[in-house]
Amino acid sequence: MTKTITFAVMHFTIAFAVTYLITGSFILGGLIAVVEPAVNTVGYFFHEKIWQKLGNTASADKKVECIN
Repeated sequence: MTKTITFAVMHFTIAFAVTYLITGSFILGGLIAVVEPAVNTVGYFFHEKIWQKLGNTASADKKVECIN
């Protein structure tokens, strides 16, 4: 869970920083830092649904063996 929380904090920080650097607005930076990850999460949900329908999850689950 710690990894998930630190990734979320990093994501919010990057979204805020990029928006602030482009616009110079703390308000817009804060808004984007909250809205963008939420929209991205919904997008990821639908991406996974489409991926499952295409049947590509089986190849992602296969183990890769190294030959030495």
